[in-house]
Amino acid sequence: MTSPACTHLAQATDDVTPKTPQGCEECLAQGTDDWVHLRLCLTCGHVGCCDSSQWKHATAHHRETGHPVIRSFERGEGWRWCYVDQRIG
Repeated sequence: MTSPACTHLAQATDDVTPKTPQGCEECLAQGTDDWVHLRLCLTCGHVGCCDSSQWKHATAHHRETGHPVIRSFERGEGWRWCYVDQRIG
């Protein structure tokens, strides 16, 4: 039996403006730029560093806000991730 499709991924739009296109919002505020990869929240445009980065700001943003879907904010990558259903899309 296959699991139902993720409605969060289906409803998420890529039509969001990054708040800090130059990098991770929290890292920049801390005065650091040592993130590994960046992720864009498709609800509000928050840019956060990935879980391979020291501070894991993208996941922290999800935990604080409940915003469900991010996408890679790396050049040439277009995948998306739903934190709620733990699905890639």
